[in-house]
Amino acid sequence: MSFLFLSVLVLHAEDFAYTFKVDKPHPYVKEAVLLTLDLDQTNHDKVLLFDFKIKQSDAYRFQRLDIKETDTGHHAQVHYMYLIYPLKSGKININFDLLKKVTTEDSVAYSFSGDRDNVKGLVTVDTAVTLPPLEWEVKALPEGTKLVGDFTLTAQIKQHKAKAHEPLPFQISIQGKGYPPVLPTLLPEEGNFTRFTEKPVIHSVVSRQGTQSTVTYSMALSHSQSFTLPPVEIKAFNPQNEKSYRLTVPPQHFEISKAERSVLLDKNDSPRVLEADWSWLKTLLGYLVVFAAGYLTALSWKWRKKSTKGVTSPLVQKVQNCKDEKALLQVLMAADHKDFGTSIEKLEASYYGEVKINLKNEKQKILEQIQ
Repeated sequence: MSFLFLSVLVLHAEDFAYTFKVDKPHPYVKEAVLLTLDLDQTNHDKVLLFDFKIKQSDAYRFQRLDIKETDTGHHAQVHYMYLIYPLKSGKININFDLLKKVTTEDSVAYSFSGDRDNVKGLVTVDTAVTLPPLEWEVKALPEGTKLVGDFTLTAQIKQHKAKAHEPLPFQISIQGKGYPPVLPTLLPEEGNFTRFTEKPVIHSVVSRQGTQSTVTYSMALSHSQSFTLPPVEIKAFNPQNEKSYRLTVPPQHFEISKAERSVLLDKNDSPRVLEADWSWLKTLLGYLVVFAAGYLTALSWKWRKKSTKGVTSPLVQKVQNCKDEKALLQVLMAADHKDFGTSIEKLEASYYGEVKINLKNEKQKILEQIQ
């Protein structure tokens, strides 16, 4: 497959023609390139639709700016506009996905016949069209370049004097047109002061002229003694005039006053003199009292249960003396106790001949309930 190096390229495919245009065929790394694609239907016997996308890649970053569609009968025309930033130097390929969709007038009319709550699907015959990639020769940046574009820097330092370990707010804003000026850090690595940083706040507006950005870095510094912040230097490159420049913040000196020892001591909330703490003994005695009460209650209940067992209940004797279902049924009904409900039902069923039961086993169950 042949690669394309032209800034304007017109090619033909089945049923349509397409035109690529780029405003910079040999850009620098992170320099904005405006890419446009025009699709023009040539076979007017069909109803055509198009679906075009740029493929994702780590070699470039892109954003679609605009899409305009014109359809007059059987003559579809689509205009796409993208802003692309190459991220690597050397040869890179910009790859595409294009889907040609063939349909009919009846299908189009049918798809629009439903109301907002009853949208009908458009029936199409889809064909993937292979477009040759655009190959760019991307120029490398000067060594040490961190920003690409035309930017300015402003710094705000609210105070240069503070107490020991008190944070000193520090803010840097970078504004201009170019690849968004987002950096992992702006503070120099040297210096033993403490750094506090937040994620930068990014405001960007993308147009065919490029990306206009304002990126604000909020941070703070602290130290136990006076110190000097080394200069902040950011090397940038402007691809329009192909010149490097620097964004700088001059060195900053901060006066740190040490807190007096008397201020560090808390006289009002000083702890009491150490004295014996006998609260643990009170807690232990409380546990012992609760345990003893529970033990005595259980012992008393056990003794009462034993003493009760020593006396034979009259009901037990009556149950033992029953010789048939009728007699046992009369005894239980006279006792009028809810625990005997199940036994009464069984005895009634047996007495009236519905089911057979083992009288001995039933009497044993009743005696266990009583005891």
